[in-house]
Parts: sequence; structure tokens; C-alpha cells
Amino acid sequence: MLNQITPVLLTLNEAPNIERTLSALTWAKEIVVVDSGSSDGTVDIVKRFPNAKLFLRSFDNHANQWRYAATDTAIGTPWILRLDADYQLTPELLGESRTLDPDAPVNAYRVGFDYAIFAHKLRASLYPSNVILIRRGYFTVRERGHTEKWIIDGPIGTLRARIIHDDCKDTAAWLTAQGRYMQLELDRLATEPHGFRDWLRRRPPLMPIAVFFYCLFAKGLIFNGRTGLFYSLQRMIAEAVLALMLIDSKIKSRSAAKAGQNNPAGPSI
Repeated sequence: MLNQITPVLLTLNEAPNIERTLSALTWAKEIVVVDSGSSDGTVDIVKRFPNAKLFLRSFDNHANQWRYAATDTAIGTPWILRLDADYQLTPELLGESRTLDPDAPVNAYRVGFDYAIFAHKLRASLYPSNVILIRRGYFTVRERGHTEKWIIDGPIGTLRARIIHDDCKDTAAWLTAQGRYMQLELDRLATEPHGFRDWLRRRPPLMPIAVFFYCLFAKGLIFNGRTGLFYSLQRMIAEAVLALMLIDSKIKSRSAAKAGQNNPAGPSI
């Protein structure tokens, strides 16, 4: 089935990752890459791959960017493989995909992930499985917090093989991204909080503390040494950023309410 699949990627300053990712996609007749304004050499790297079609689109949100990439780039195959630039396809996943029946009564396949820190694979992570291999024309993409949600029209299968998530960007770039992501998560929390995780998030500082100890001990990442500690601290810091934003918004809201109470009639003329 590989000859009926087009890999699709979004990029923004992915120079540390994109060459490794595209090098593993030589089996694809065509790769669609939608870049939203990289300034680090990502575009030059993509142009070196003859099977990569590069599209430039200013970023507004993930849902619109993916919708454009999947529906407005003249993809000629019935299936798309949606990838992040830091995903690594394993030989096992390619082998399993090769044997799939493209006409099976399934419109998407869910894939699990192994998480790696600079090529050191972790025992576990919080990274969820997701639909990655999707039949064109049978999906809807919606914005959800700092990412997007794919809604599949029809049955979803599950692949046994996994993808490796390994982001080679440095910590400074990671911190910059978390500020953007957690602002979007804050907006989502204000409109659609869901489940125990969001209950903890809305009660700072419970979530940053809980996620650190959960990763390190419940997930067993303490046995990964420095890489396990690195990942646990990353998750704690990301949640701490969200907690700071939540406290900040509450303080500002209370200050505005107090100012209104002190001046109920509005400014004098």
C-alpha cells in the first residue's frame, strides 16, 4: 500500500529535524511539506529532496494549516500519512503499512508512539496515540487547544508498529514553543475543560507537581537516568507555564472587577 500513500508535513524552523525525517521517506513518490515561514534553513533543506513538494502558507492555526496541506495541495494518492517533522518511521511500521489492503473497510489507522530524547528512547511517556494514516475525503480537522483534532468518518484501525518521537531542537526553542502552546491551552481551558487532568490544571500548582512525580515514578522514567529526568522536568515546566498563565489571568480579572467596584459610575465628565 505504500505506493498509495503521500506523507504530509507541516514545518516551522525544523532544520534540526527535517533532513532526518525526509531521508526516511525516499519510498514516497511525493511528499507534501507546508512551511509557515521558517528562517533557519528548513526550506533550503526541503528543496534538496526531489520528491518533496514545498508549499508556503502563513500560519493561523493548526486545523487550517493541516486542512490546507491535506486538501489544497493536489495530493494524488487516496491515503495521506500525516507527520510531524520530529517523527521517525520505524522499519516495522513501513513493513506493516506495505501489507495493508488499501480497499479494506477502514478509513484511518491509529499509531502509538515511543518517545526519545536526543536518540535515547524512554521507557514511557505521556505522548498519546493518534490517527496518522488517513484516507482522503473521510476526515474533518478541528482546532483543539495547542494542536488539532482529526475526526474520522468511518472505522479506525490500529497498527501494531510504532513511530518514534525525537525532537532534536534545543531547550531554548522548546521553551519558546511552550509559551505559544500553553496560551492556546489556556484558551481551551476557558471554554471546554475536560477530565481529571484539566481539573488539576485549573488548580495551580497541583498539575506541575503531579505530572513531575507521575512521569518520574509512576511511569518509571527514573530508570532512564538523565533522559528520564529531562523529560519529567520538561512536562513539569510546560504545566508550570500554563499554571502561571492561569494565575495571571485570575489576578488581572480580579483587579479589573475591583476597579469596576471602586468606580461603578464610570469616569466623571
